[in-house]
Amino acid sequence: MSKTLFAALVGCPNVGKSSLLNRLMGTKLAIVSPKPQTTRAKIMGVHTRGETQFVFSDTPGLHRPKTLLGENMVKAVGAGMEGGDLAVLVVEPRGDVRPAEQELLEKCRKMQLPVILAVNKIDTLDSKAAVLSRFAQFAPLYDFAALLPVSAVKNDGVDALFAELESHAVESPHFFPDDTLTDQPERVLAAEIIREKLLMYLQQEVPHETAVLVEEWEERADGLLSISAAIYCGKARHKGMILGKGGQTLKKISTAARADLERFFDGKVYLRCFVKSREGWQNSAGTLKELGL
Repeated sequence: MSKTLFAALVGCPNVGKSSLLNRLMGTKLAIVSPKPQTTRAKIMGVHTRGETQFVFSDTPGLHRPKTLLGENMVKAVGAGMEGGDLAVLVVEPRGDVRPAEQELLEKCRKMQLPVILAVNKIDTLDSKAAVLSRFAQFAPLYDFAALLPVSAVKNDGVDALFAELESHAVESPHFFPDDTLTDQPERVLAAEIIREKLLMYLQQEVPHETAVLVEEWEERADGLLSISAAIYCGKARHKGMILGKGGQTLKKISTAARADLERFFDGKVYLRCFVKSREGWQNSAGTLKELGL
């Protein structure tokens, strides 16, 4: 008997939703960084375990948008939840309940979605009592299907999360071939890998002012994958920061990205990155459409 489950991973920025998606998928699908708002669009991951097909939607962190890009990111959260069977609310292991988390729970209530509370990053806690305290904060806010402690980084509690997800799967034919990984085109995945390195090597507001567009993609007869990618920066002064002295920063970004691209696509990659200044791209509907955002 085949079963399916559509589950949305939701939460505030930087709570570890993408890390949890990668752990559930068993492979790195979504880029991760310690900087908030790393995820900009809904990413679907398909993972078939035995007779059950799990379809996960990793969504941007819910925040107050200041740009058209931000508004589109917030819309992507709702899109990730629509049509789902269940939501996994991922939260930090410490702190107060945030207004955005209460807003997400209200959205789930209106959609009548079962919700699993996943308290992530438990590897950073000194005692289990802190987890119980976190559960106590959230428990009165929703009739949760389960409250689970997890660590995406340490792979702790993920099996228990899978077991809970499995219990909500419904009898159904699989919607995707069993070897499907994601709905994202290869060009988009490559652009995201490059953008991850921008987040890694650039500081302050610069990486958040950048976007990546793969302009050329050629699979050569000798097996080499040739990629040409444009890095857009929102301010002219950022171009020099991305290039670095003698182009050294861009070289580091490109080298690190090429290594990840070769691992992901399992073959040799030739990568050429160049920088373009495009003022205000975050508020340009045309540019956002071109970037798939």
